[in-house]
Amino acid sequence: MKALLNKLSAALPPGTVAVAGGTVVLGAASYVHLGVAGHSLAGYDTAMANVSVLWTIVMSIGIGVFFPIEQELTRIVSARAVLGQGAAPVLRRATVLTAGILGVTLLALGLLAGPIADLLFQGDRGLVAALGGAFTGMAVCYLTRGVLAGLGRFGAYGAQLAVDGGLRIVLAFGCAVFGLHSALAFSLVLAIAPIAATLVTLPTLLRAVGPGEPIAWRELYGGLGLLVCATLLSQLVVNAAVMSTKLLAPDDSALIAALLSALVLARVPLFVFGSLQASLLSGLTAAFTAGDRAAFWAMLRRIGVVVGALGLLGGVPATVLGPWLIQVLFKAEPVLGSFDFFLMSAGTVAYMFAMVLGQALMVFKRHNLQLLCWALGTAVLVGITLVPGDVAVRVIVAYALGSLATVLAMLAALRLSFPGAAAAAGEGPRQLADASSPGAGAVGK
Repeated sequence: MKALLNKLSAALPPGTVAVAGGTVVLGAASYVHLGVAGHSLAGYDTAMANVSVLWTIVMSIGIGVFFPIEQELTRIVSARAVLGQGAAPVLRRATVLTAGILGVTLLALGLLAGPIADLLFQGDRGLVAALGGAFTGMAVCYLTRGVLAGLGRFGAYGAQLAVDGGLRIVLAFGCAVFGLHSALAFSLVLAIAPIAATLVTLPTLLRAVGPGEPIAWRELYGGLGLLVCATLLSQLVVNAAVMSTKLLAPDDSALIAALLSALVLARVPLFVFGSLQASLLSGLTAAFTAGDRAAFWAMLRRIGVVVGALGLLGGVPATVLGPWLIQVLFKAEPVLGSFDFFLMSAGTVAYMFAMVLGQALMVFKRHNLQLLCWALGTAVLVGITLVPGDVAVRVIVAYALGSLATVLAMLAALRLSFPGAAAAAGEGPRQLADASSPGAGAVGK
């Protein structure tokens, strides 16, 4: 058993184990938060449906807008670290950029608070304010996590995840203990926890950054717009089922709540996969910057094996036990069956593969190809969702096939852009710049 664990650890990018503990806590917090809310708001179907919709928006639009900041900072800071340059100039400019993006987001929420509340939250503007608070928490945590990951400070990165998750658990149980049958109370958890976790790890971050060469604004935001669009589409694919059901069957609160609970359960491997993302991007960028082509492609191959294993370990139990578990854990209505869970689990596996391949394209600065692939997957998802038929079947099949279409598109993009990629893992060390030369399809500055 020990030998197996050692082999698994060796297959993972450096820093994964340090992040894994925090990821487990944060992932568990999502289940506890929604589970406690489901039990506390039992009998308040509208309130739980509102929490479900807000949680989905935060985990789709919020991640889509702010997670790219972490990814770009991880890539940029990791490359500078290989070259011996400090990250303080990057942090300063990234803070200004993040504040600007957050300001625009909050302004849009303020101007459209009435229509948003009427369309999504039965007119409750307090939930729009809670949504703004959750976006603020995401902005500050992804900003700091990006720099920590780029510097290889995965201990602090994992600690922030753990504090964030721990606070979500404590606050959710606190709402239940004090008898708060309020969608607003459970929604504010998503704002308070990440901000507090960022403050806890901020001193470590400030000590870790050092002086370095100034960074041009273009280097910081050059690919960010494309990456934000790609990430928004990726989050649309993975979270569209709940939102589509809300729009297609707005009065079916039981189905909306059950779908959210089912997707959270079917996406257990995705929460575990989160512990790989920061270290994977940092490791791929370091190998690219150092010119170690063999290490780059070998790392992708190993992660592919890990993703497949995660899919099996999470998908089989979800398919067999999912319909029962969502009733026990989340007080969901029995409106979904095992085949629904099978499709959602298959979609999750495909989605994880798409995330891995997307990071490879990003390291090569092919943000445009990554966006194109997610656009194709989104088109497939929308097309299937609009086909007449049972709403639950349409949205679940759309998730699975939309994710699969994205994977196939990314494989084609890598093969066409870098025709030697399949054999690269078996070659000796050589310059990765050869693979990303203009003739191979890389994007210049």
